[in-house]
Amino acid sequence: MTHALHVARAAISASSAPGLNLIGISGGADSLALAIAAATLPGRFGAVIVDHSLQAGSAQAAQRAGQQCRELGLNPVLISEVETSPDEASARDARYQAFDQALAQFDADTLMLAHTRDDQAEQVLLGLVRGSGTRSLAGMPAQRGAYRRPLLELSRAQTEEICRHAGIEYWDDPSNADTGYKRNLIRHRILPFLEQELGTHLRQALARTANLAAADAQALDHWAQKAKDEHGLQLPELRKLPVAVSSRVLRLGAMEAGAKNVGHERTAALCALAGIGQPMSKSAGPVQLDGAISAHRRRSVIVFTTTG
Repeated sequence: MTHALHVARAAISASSAPGLNLIGISGGADSLALAIAAATLPGRFGAVIVDHSLQAGSAQAAQRAGQQCRELGLNPVLISEVETSPDEASARDARYQAFDQALAQFDADTLMLAHTRDDQAEQVLLGLVRGSGTRSLAGMPAQRGAYRRPLLELSRAQTEEICRHAGIEYWDDPSNADTGYKRNLIRHRILPFLEQELGTHLRQALARTANLAAADAQALDHWAQKAKDEHGLQLPELRKLPVAVSSRVLRLGAMEAGAKNVGHERTAALCALAGIGQPMSKSAGPVQLDGAISAHRRRSVIVFTTTG
């Protein structure tokens, strides 16, 4: 047994549930390595292969991945064909919709995704490029809801090693070479250049940054939830808190009211409405939010109402 396979098995064992654990399969080295490792463990493991139908030969690749999963002993094996636009966000939304449907269809406990340490490093750089905060720099969580990412401590090279050792061929999706996508640009040009200039430890350092930022973000989120539970959206109490916490309280209130996509811009608008942060950022409001939600300042409290 290779060291990489040993690490993958241990991580999957720690992440799996007593019931059915599904694995998101693309046919690439990362997801097939996850399937290979899972197949050597006790427990119930199935596969969900999502065909985005964006590349020539994607249907054949999905069928081959499905057959590989069956031969490994995974059951059930579902091939889901989705319709999506070619941009990254649309493809991701379609993929997760298929995963959510599979979780419900098979009454599965978890769905494992094969993101690696390399993916995490790329995610941190994407967050930096977007000017995001701590939560974004925390990268992809090892666990969120039913989703698990047990391979975050493995490199992409190690997943390829697992596949080679098992004698399983993997599919190189042609879209992964298209540097018109920001992630691919970072993967094929930016990261290699930075490693050449700064050292090959860079991916590990970025992944470590994600772990540290995740711990900080979790602490701030906990503080914000506790503050909201105790004081609601009372402005005098919000203004006593650090902005990193009070802004989270406002975002929590917005999301609990039904608002969607409460990103940096809308959060800044809520802070201005509440009069927290920079003095020049004060706003009389209201603040319109996605999901037909409107935020108002009424005397000493922020109130969210439905506008639709």
